[in-house]
Amino acid sequence: MADRIDIAVRYFAAAADAAGCVKETLALPESATLGDLADLLSERHGADMTRVLTVAAFLVDDELTRDRSQPVGPRVDVLPPFAGG
Repeated sequence: MADRIDIAVRYFAAAADAAGCVKETLALPESATLGDLADLLSERHGADMTRVLTVAAFLVDDELTRDRSQPVGPRVDVLPPFAGG
């Protein structure tokens, strides 16, 4: 079995609404990507989260990305588009 790491996931705005929480810790394989994380989040939190993830960006540690092939880090923020400025 592959080694697993704990990922601290924080949710903002519509992502928090879809998750029903503002943060949680999930165990994923060390080789996991943001795509793997997004799949897991959709499974855990359903259709509302899936919709949010189609437009969300991710902050992995301190790097903002939409690249689902990027490896996860120890902290990932799920950032849906924000209104206003």
